Amino acid sequence: MRRYIIPILFFVSLTASIAQAADAIGFREITLPDPGGTRPLHAVIWYPAADDSPQTIVGDNPAITGLSVIKDARTLPGPHPLVVMSHGYGGTWRNLNWLAGELVRRGYVVAAPDHPGTTTFDRRPSEAARLWERPHDLSRVIDALIADPALTGGVQAGRIAAIGHSLGGWTVAGIAGGRFSSEQMARECQANPGLRACALTAEFGIDQAATKGQLEGSLADARVGAVISLDLGLARGFTPESLGTVKVPVLTIAAGTDIGGLPAKLESGYLAQHLPATTSRYIEIADATHFSFMGICKPGAAVMIEEETPGDGIVCRDGGTRDREAIHEQVAGLVIDFLAKALPVGE
Repeated sequence: MRRYIIPILFFVSLTASIAQAADAIGFREITLPDPGGTRPLHAVIWYPAADDSPQTIVGDNPAITGLSVIKDARTLPGPHPLVVMSHGYGGTWRNLNWLAGELVRRGYVVAAPDHPGTTTFDRRPSEAARLWERPHDLSRVIDALIADPALTGGVQAGRIAAIGHSLGGWTVAGIAGGRFSSEQMARECQANPGLRACALTAEFGIDQAATKGQLEGSLADARVGAVISLDLGLARGFTPESLGTVKVPVLTIAAGTDIGGLPAKLESGYLAQHLPATTSRYIEIADATHFSFMGICKPGAAVMIEEETPGDGIVCRDGGTRDREAIHEQVAGLVIDFLAKALPVGE
C-alpha cells in the first residue's frame, strides 16, 4: 500500500482583490534542520510562479492523479497569504496536493511538512509518540517561510491559515488553541470504544506520564489567524473549556458517510459543538467519506489497490452518486470563501 502513498488507517466565490491569482504553480522541496537532531522536517511549498518553464506532475502515482507544477520556478512577487497544511496519520503532503493547487491559483502560498513518525516514509514509534510536535512542525514551517522570502516571493505575516485532514485536523485544532487532556480522552474511549482514535492512543503516547506535560501544554501559534479541519479524529480529547476560548475563526468540514470509526457527530461534531458559535462554522457533506478529502483516484485504481492490498480499495470510495471531483469542487469553494472572509485583504 505504500506504493500509493495513502494512509490506510483513519488518520490517515472569490474576487481578484483577495489575492493575486497565479497562472502557474511553482513547487519546491525543502528540509528544515532540527537543532536536536531527531526531527528534521521535509516540507514542500506550492506558490504563485512567474515562469513559463515546462511543467511536470507531482503527487502522481498509478492510483492517484497528480498536479501540474513548475519545479523551482521563479516566484511571483508578493507578499502572499500563507496556508500551512497537515496530513493525516500515515499520509504525506500528497494527500492535499489537489487543494494546494486550488489555493495557489487564487494567490496563496501553501506549504506542508511530512510529520515524522506519522507519515508514509517515516513510521518511527519514538516520533509518533511525540504527538505534540505536529503543531510545532507547522510553526517551524511558518518560521522558515517568513525568514526567507526567496522561497515564496514573500508571505503576509498577518494572513496565515492552517488546514488539516484527519490527524491533521487534530493538529490544526491544537494550533488554534485547543488543549488536550489524556484523562478526558481515556474517559471518552470508555464511553465510545468504537472510535478509531481510541485504538491509536498508545501509539501516540497519550497514556505516557512522561510526555503528559508536552501534550497537554499549549500548542497554539498566535500567528495563525484561521483554521480549517477536514474530518478530524481524536477530537474528543480536547477540553470543552479550551475550545470555547479559541479566538480564531474555524471551519469544520465533516464526512457524512462514516466508513469505520469516524462518525461525524462524535468527532467533527464534538469540535464544532464546543467552539464559539460566532466565529465557527460546521458543515457536513453527506456523500463524502473520510477519504473523499484526498486525491482523485484514477480509473481502475480501486480494483488495482484491492488486488495488491485487500481492504485498501476503500480509499477510492465516496459515499454517494457524485464523483470525487465534484466533492472537491464543493470543498474548495467552502475553503476559499471561508479564507476570503477570515483573512481579508488589509489584515
